[in-house]
Amino acid sequence: MELITMDANERMDKTLSNLAENLTTIRTGRANPNMLDRVEADYYGAMTPISQMATISVPSSQQLQISPFDKSSLTDIEKAIIYAGLGFTPTNDGNVIRINIPTLTEERRKELLKQCKSIGEEAKVAVRNIRRDCVDSIKKMEKAGDLGKDQALDGQDEIQKMTDEHIKLVDETIAKKEKEVTTL
Repeated sequence: MELITMDANERMDKTLSNLAENLTTIRTGRANPNMLDRVEADYYGAMTPISQMATISVPSSQQLQISPFDKSSLTDIEKAIIYAGLGFTPTNDGNVIRINIPTLTEERRKELLKQCKSIGEEAKVAVRNIRRDCVDSIKKMEKAGDLGKDQALDGQDEIQKMTDEHIKLVDETIAKKEKEVTTL
């Protein structure tokens, strides 16, 4: 029983850290190398994250600079950034790729808010799925006779409280990111 609740808590915490990671890829008007974390380019036939193919630096608050380790991958990286749908237009000078980060328009802010909400919903669904799995495990243990009815109900209540806490944390994290996106 204790193992189930510990496992649930650990998995829900991982979901929260995954949420935070996913939210760093959403831009807020300032240049951040994490914006390109989800972008993958074709590198010798394998889709590879850009962060593993190049050094991503921030020369100014409105610009990213990508210096590939292998200069032959410049065009692949450039294409990957264009097709990623981030709203960036990379410029390639033969050695490095520069991305000027435009200021966010109202329309783009609304798109980013939708993206934040959908990432938040995915996290909530993941937390609820973890709850469902744990409640099923408790019910199986009760059915097998390893737990009494009262213990099973207590365990389900504990997991529900844990779920509520984590969903509240997801909501707070999303609200914080939405505030970042809407702030000029």
